[in-house]
Amino acid sequence: MAGRGAPAAPAASGRSTALPAFFEMAVPDSWQAIDFISDLHLCEAMPRTTEAWAAHLRHTRADCVVMLGDLFELWVGDELIDRPFEARCVALMAEAASHRELAFMVGNRDFLAGPRLWRDAGLRALPDPTVLDAWGQRVVLSHGDALCLADGPYQAFRAEVRSEAWRDGFLARPLDERLRIAAEIRQASQTRRQFDGDTQADVDPAEAVKWMHGLGAQEMVHGHTHRPGSQPLAPGFKRHVLSDWDLDHGSRAEVLRLTRDGFERLPPTPAP
Repeated sequence: MAGRGAPAAPAASGRSTALPAFFEMAVPDSWQAIDFISDLHLCEAMPRTTEAWAAHLRHTRADCVVMLGDLFELWVGDELIDRPFEARCVALMAEAASHRELAFMVGNRDFLAGPRLWRDAGLRALPDPTVLDAWGQRVVLSHGDALCLADGPYQAFRAEVRSEAWRDGFLARPLDERLRIAAEIRQASQTRRQFDGDTQADVDPAEAVKWMHGLGAQEMVHGHTHRPGSQPLAPGFKRHVLSDWDLDHGSRAEVLRLTRDGFERLPPTPAP
């Protein structure tokens, strides 16, 4: 994966002045399929969802599974790998990574993922955004939360917690304290809304098109909004929104697959 800085461009929406820095992921020509998933919110309380995810990682025919953020309900530091549930998830990814490539981009729930997770799980780390170069197609990949520009309070919160100073200060706290703070976030609706953003907010269409245009792509894949579907945002520019997964309280679980023939939506691959 080669990194390249993006050029500045005039803001289409009036709320941003430049394209973000981005990276490129070039796909080997021998690959036949790439799967995209996001927003699984894995935790001990979601055993059916976790098992469906594990089965897909083990049995999909895709050459690569790209996980675009919010894989975990909350990730408060890599010491979580020493706990049973998280250790099992990491072992599952490491097993799958021995058969196919696994790539992971952090979301708003797991942005504190660190080098131990990447190493122990065998993951390729993807910055947000990444441009996927696959079979002559260029696709912008993002978790999606950075594009929800109308949600000003969330964007301010996001900028604060993504700073190096905030991250270092939070990770310096004892793990038990970080877990207590995470539990409080789950229980307090106002804090949860700040952490997740306004559930009614969507990506800014003009900003998304500006990203695609500036990065030389005509399609974008993102998660975060939990509103699966594919829509044109402007003539020649299309976005594909990933589904969240919840097989413990509902029946939501979907994979977006890219092949040389384009995108298709599929259920997760079950165990044989």
